[in-house]
Amino acid sequence: MIKQILGRLPRKPSKSSENREFGGSSAPPVSNPSHSRNSDFVGNHRLLIDNAPLSGPNSTPTFGYNHGSRLAQVVDQRLNGNSGIAPYEALPGFKDVPSSEKQTLFLRKLSLCCVVFDFSDSMKNVKEKDIKRQTLLELVDYVSSANGKFAESVMQEAVKMVSVNLFRPLTPQPRENKVLEAFDLEEEEPLVDLAWPHLQIVYEFLLRFVASPETDAKLAKRYIDHSFVLKLLDQFDSEDPREREYLKTILHRIYGKFMVHRPFIRKAINNIFFRFIFETEKHNGIAELLEVLGSIINGFALPLKEEHKLFLIRALIPLHKPKCLPMYHQQLSYCITQFVEKDCKLADTVIRGLLKYWPITNSSKEVMFLSELEEILEATQPAEFQRCMVPLFRKIARCLSSSHFQVAERALYLWNNDHIENLIRQNRGVILPIIFPALEQNGQNHWNQVVQSLTLNVRKIFSNTDPELFEECLNKFQEDKEKLEETKMKHEATWKRIEEIAVSKAAYGEPVLVPRVIASGTS
Repeated sequence: MIKQILGRLPRKPSKSSENREFGGSSAPPVSNPSHSRNSDFVGNHRLLIDNAPLSGPNSTPTFGYNHGSRLAQVVDQRLNGNSGIAPYEALPGFKDVPSSEKQTLFLRKLSLCCVVFDFSDSMKNVKEKDIKRQTLLELVDYVSSANGKFAESVMQEAVKMVSVNLFRPLTPQPRENKVLEAFDLEEEEPLVDLAWPHLQIVYEFLLRFVASPETDAKLAKRYIDHSFVLKLLDQFDSEDPREREYLKTILHRIYGKFMVHRPFIRKAINNIFFRFIFETEKHNGIAELLEVLGSIINGFALPLKEEHKLFLIRALIPLHKPKCLPMYHQQLSYCITQFVEKDCKLADTVIRGLLKYWPITNSSKEVMFLSELEEILEATQPAEFQRCMVPLFRKIARCLSSSHFQVAERALYLWNNDHIENLIRQNRGVILPIIFPALEQNGQNHWNQVVQSLTLNVRKIFSNTDPELFEECLNKFQEDKEKLEETKMKHEATWKRIEEIAVSKAAYGEPVLVPRVIASGTS
């Protein structure tokens, strides 16, 4: 009789069916009253989500996107003063529930954190903000200590929570109504996001979630997809440097873990650079994106793909054009040098690209170009050097004779590099005649004593290496100088004769016609 009565009672779902739903651990509802003494509770009330139906083995999961949005709406109503809705309160800690219930509690905490608060008013929702912050910290700890593969439902909710909190429109904050150049921005205090107390923990959660060995890339790629990557890249334009630092690390982890996304990530970064170079010239995260690319380029296999070479030519080299180059030049120079070290045949292409965008009136930018040029030349082989040495040293000759002492000084420092000096020494027959006039003029007339001293040292190197060539160049320089003096004297005599003719004809009231050939020759 007892067996017949018991047989009519509803059976408990089997563990195997629960394992299929929650990825290996049973997940009954977290409703045991013995856990109500958890210190994370606020007062004697439980959150509305505690009473929400949990997904069973034969039911549709209730922790998807629709449920999260309903929760946000309900909590927003409560925060706006609707007393008929349950309050925004904490859930129990993971240590206060059995292991079989932790997966379900994790999902509920993720849904709880989908509510976004307004941080423009520091006195608004103080209690709720603190509850969310503590919950986020618990989520970070849980992900860090997880010892089982995350179920697909967990990945879906995790990505949803991250998206709700992080992906927001970036509105530039006002700066005292003044136009800021690149050097001004370096001195300005960075603008910080008021919501950073929550954002930081969400970024830390995402970083640990992506880096966790329990996150299966094959499953996670359904949610960390192209759309997610694009939105993540959009956040690189944030004015908060702390946010960009997190984004840099996370993007690098995603690139490393999700191999299927690698071509898309490179193309998306490429498009950001195009928009920056040719349209806006305004972006806060170029340096961080280049830092990620530096690591990516370092891992390129040899021989380099044509796609990678085109990226160098079409995106990286034109990045020397914008005025705000100082903000990211160090990272850009590293990327360029990586390409040359990977494939020495690219040196000629890179050097000619630098010459194309070489600054004319910006001396500080010119010094940066010379520094980068030294790094490139250090990785350049003799064959590639010979292809570009004529236009290169014409430009260096102009730098040597620059009236800005830092430009001339930086150009002369190229001879302190042993590899570059050897390249110049091997091709001195072509190079010395190009730069000799600049060396002579510097040694005799430059106003800066340091530049004069360095110039004399370079002259001495050439004089000791090849006295005959040096003497030949010196004689040619003196001949050209004498010819220039003769031409100058002829011009002065011509103008003097024109003045005399003008005076004599003016006395008789006749018009004075200046011969076109003479006028153009004396201009």
